[in-house]
Amino acid sequence: MKTLSKFFLFGLLGASVMYNSSCNKAGKSSTTGWKYNDAKWGGFEKHKFKEQETGPGLIFVEGGTFTMGSAEQDLTYDHNNFKRRLSVSSFYMDETEVSNFHYLEYLHWLMRQYVDDPTVHTKALPDTLVWRNKLSYNEPYVLYYLRHPAYRDYPVVGVSWVQASEYCKWRTDRVNEMIMVREGFINLDIQKQTGPENFNTEAYLLGLYTPSVKKELRDYAPGAKTRSVRMEDGILLPSYRLPTEAEWEYAAGAYKSAGFNENIDIKRIYPWNGLTLRRSDTEKTRGKMYANYTRGRGDGAGIAGNLNDGALYTTLVKDKRYLPNDFGLFHMAGNVSEWTKDVYRPLSLEDVTGFNAYRGNEYKKYKKDADGFISEKDDLGRMVYVDVTEEDNAKRRNYKKADNIGYKDELAYPDIEQKYEYSVSSLIDNAARVYKGGSWADKAYWLSPGNRRYLDQDQSTATIGFRCVMDRVGDMTKKGKK
Repeated sequence: MKTLSKFFLFGLLGASVMYNSSCNKAGKSSTTGWKYNDAKWGGFEKHKFKEQETGPGLIFVEGGTFTMGSAEQDLTYDHNNFKRRLSVSSFYMDETEVSNFHYLEYLHWLMRQYVDDPTVHTKALPDTLVWRNKLSYNEPYVLYYLRHPAYRDYPVVGVSWVQASEYCKWRTDRVNEMIMVREGFINLDIQKQTGPENFNTEAYLLGLYTPSVKKELRDYAPGAKTRSVRMEDGILLPSYRLPTEAEWEYAAGAYKSAGFNENIDIKRIYPWNGLTLRRSDTEKTRGKMYANYTRGRGDGAGIAGNLNDGALYTTLVKDKRYLPNDFGLFHMAGNVSEWTKDVYRPLSLEDVTGFNAYRGNEYKKYKKDADGFISEKDDLGRMVYVDVTEEDNAKRRNYKKADNIGYKDELAYPDIEQKYEYSVSSLIDNAARVYKGGSWADKAYWLSPGNRRYLDQDQSTATIGFRCVMDRVGDMTKKGKK
């Protein structure tokens, strides 16, 4: 099992970003004829860039079209996942669920970085009491599951949607910091980083964080000598984040066309072919389970001497007893359910667009000072956002409200046809987040990727974990560098 530290090592040993800061033979503009990378011609820069680097821990998921929604009978009668044809852009996804060890690295960093404000570390702690059950002896899991090395490579649980989202932000900055160190732009100076003084990708790009500089890029602007890294250089990676519901379901189904027919021939119920949950691919594995789930009442692993599951509760995030799906992703059914980015609505599949479907858009902007400059960071060293004003919205054609989570809700949009009144006729509100996939505690019904459930974003359970994704920028058919 690769730990996050090993993922960082992989990045350090991997291919460098294809960037040549000294190359001034970039040619001329095809629209003006002006030379690139030449101070005499204004210094507009153009440098070599091949394609996006594959971030630590990620696997490329090539986008495409698929049928989102339930592939089984609606046993719960929620009527919230009818079939809908959608398309998803290419993206990168964690090969495994985030493990206890991955999360402990995050907790260690917070405790060391914010030594003067221990509440930052405390807020990130998983709720280990999620294991406690009124009529089960689960105390060993309460006491040992998060921190004992025996569970090091098991999926972290007891993490809320909010906590998982914060982990994604932290991971973005640590990976980009690693790249900056690897490429020789900054020194890794841990001793000088305390409190808000830490590498934050946004703050660095906006010039609001100055690291320990080792070297800078040549600046071709007239009169300039060197400069820091910019987004235009293609060196820093996009953000890690939680997957949208559509991305998660697409990745779980792992539909791929045969090379000769440009068609999907089989509709899967689960993330593997066939109607059964027992493997039959080899004689040795015949009768074993494809996923870690609950067979029936009181049967979570099978019979001693020939366990067909091997895990009463969770199991290793990269347990070789369970095959990865056709995208190479482990446990997209079973083990733990996983948070997605979406806010829950029962009729989202009716409302959302056919491309990169997502409910949860909230448009904000950087907070500026009285002179109109972006100059503020919060106590964690991150940028401060404020709500978009009505005046800002009035300038737009594509949206007239910055908060579009409740789009097509009667209370938020009274002029459109009523679909449902959230928080009035139901318990659903804007804090309800979708989670997908069956867990170790679930029956087979929930292993189907099309089924969906929700939970308040501040709550957590012993059955919900998460994994991160990253946007793919540029050509959606290439797999990126290794």
